Amino acid sequence: MSSLQLMALLMYGAFLLSAVKHIDFTHFARNKQQQHLIFGTAACLFVLWLFKAGIFEGLDVHFLGLSVLTLMLGFRNAIIASFIALLGANVTGYGTWENFGVNGLLGTILPIGTTYLFYMLSFHRIPRQLFVYIFVCAFFPAALSIALKTLSLGAFYYIEGTYTWDIVFDNYILLIPLLVFPEALLNGMAITLLVIYQPTWVYTFHDKFYLDN
Repeated sequence: MSSLQLMALLMYGAFLLSAVKHIDFTHFARNKQQQHLIFGTAACLFVLWLFKAGIFEGLDVHFLGLSVLTLMLGFRNAIIASFIALLGANVTGYGTWENFGVNGLLGTILPIGTTYLFYMLSFHRIPRQLFVYIFVCAFFPAALSIALKTLSLGAFYYIEGTYTWDIVFDNYILLIPLLVFPEALLNGMAITLLVIYQPTWVYTFHDKFYLDN
């Protein structure tokens, strides 16, 4: 394991430990809905991430679905659910165990953090409306998240010396324009359906903020 891989693993572990530390396990054991949401979303992510495409190991593309996950569960629970999904995906061959921390940090924490940052800024700085929530909190962060994830992972493989820049750019970075809109559309449509039919499943959505006004 290289120094970059070890550093990423330690940083990812710190985020995960912080998220687990703030869980009220007594409340969690009694709250069946929260259990179903966390494990259900983790299972959905696990299946979604298995549908990937790529020529070179690690330079795979797939939908993330992490923006809608963050809005549904909140920052900490999203980290936990994505960890469960990543762990299961790695067992089935999603990636190498040496890069587990890298995939966790750049592939989950970065998109989750980006989405939650957009949500917090929009909640405090922009008038709260349903369309603002859908587009500013889900659609645009999803597009930015997959672009940042692809750029950062590509840069990691180049810095590590795993692949040359030509391979990284031609087989990974170049695909960003093809990924951003489908990812944004998937998350935007998913959060729209959720706030309409199952708003109680969405932790960051409240009628009094986005509808009653």
